[in-house]
Amino acid sequence: MNGLIRVSMVALLFTLSGCASMLGQPSHTAHAGSVVDYLYPDAKAAPQMQPEVTHLHPPVRVGIAFVPGSTYGAGPTEAEKMKLLSQVKDSFAKYGYIGSIEFIPSSYLRPRGGFENLDQISRMFNVEVIALVSYDQIQFNDTNSLAVLYWTIVGAYMIHGDKYDVQTLLDTSVFDVGSRKLLFRAPGSSEVKGTASMAGFSEHSRIAQEQGYQKAVDQMIPALRSELEEFKERIKTDAAYAVENKPGYAGDLEWVGLALAVLLFGMAYAQRRQS
Repeated sequence: MNGLIRVSMVALLFTLSGCASMLGQPSHTAHAGSVVDYLYPDAKAAPQMQPEVTHLHPPVRVGIAFVPGSTYGAGPTEAEKMKLLSQVKDSFAKYGYIGSIEFIPSSYLRPRGGFENLDQISRMFNVEVIALVSYDQIQFNDTNSLAVLYWTIVGAYMIHGDKYDVQTLLDTSVFDVGSRKLLFRAPGSSEVKGTASMAGFSEHSRIAQEQGYQKAVDQMIPALRSELEEFKERIKTDAAYAVENKPGYAGDLEWVGLALAVLLFGMAYAQRRQS
């Protein structure tokens, strides 16, 4: 009798495990808007950047947009997207070589639209440079260690994770529309680990996604400001860029004004010492 009970229990466990397998979650879920999928929809490898000289005409007119993509489940809300785009705009607005800054509504960006879509947006909104913000969040649901191959604009890398890991990647990729050249990029990433019972998984997952998104934002925005500062210096000496100011623009006038003020102060101080 005891043997029969044991056999029955084993059979029941196999049955339940089979049901769980059929009804269980996939190994990972992703909420994604990839700049590679948008600009290079048929790419089988990392895209090759154009080596040609890029002509820039400060003050540069900039467009800012969120990349469209396949988003399963949640992802950032429209309010969260606009808040992030506003932070990106504020980062650009601090520099004299940046002119007008336009928000590009998501409805104008076609999934897998490529540079043809970018050209249309450039003409429609009269912008020369476009900053594309991409968002990718991967949540691992499996008990075993897993990995996902992830393509970025500068190559590919593996993302490793265990059950309940939430990995978030944000990226601002800035392109010159005319030359289709990547000027610079500013990434931000985060990893949130946690555990939860099946009953509490949904709530814990939502909180982890929100935390991961904000941590990635907090890393990306300082990186963007740093890249903008470095780009400002790089175009002065890098032969890959040809800079010709628009009529009426004399460069970084704030630095000229500061230098002039220091010079005048020095002259006044010297005159006081002589008198």
